[in-house]
Order: sequence, then C-alpha cells, then structure tokens
Amino acid sequence: MSLKAVHIFFISLASLLTLGFGYWAIRDYFSSKNFLHLLLGIGSFIGTGILTTYLVWFIAKMRKVNPR
Repeated sequence: MSLKAVHIFFISLASLLTLGFGYWAIRDYFSSKNFLHLLLGIGSFIGTGILTTYLVWFIAKMRKVNPR
C-alpha cells in the first residue's frame, strides 16, 4: 500500500469519525441540554468539512502530480 493510499485512508477515517462524534454530541445535547455538547457537535461538523475539503484537494493534487 502506497503512502498516498494510506494518507487517503486515514483522512477518510478521520472524517467519518468526526462526523460520527458530531452526530453523537448533537443527539446527546437534545437529551441532556448540556451546552458543551452542542459546541462539540458544531466543532466536529466544522472539522468534518475541513477534513473533507482537504481530502478532495489532496486527491486532486495527487492526480496532477502522478496522472494515470
């Protein structure tokens, strides 16, 4: 497995984990009304967006560097 594939795998995994954590935090906010969980959920969704944007940018850059 190449370093590029490992990088794509781990960024994808991190994106899915932050999405799952954000869902859990928001769902827990509605049951407990703990404001910290709302902030954690929103921050996690922002992190998911950043990671996804980075992943798309990285894949596009790798296609330019090493076209198949």
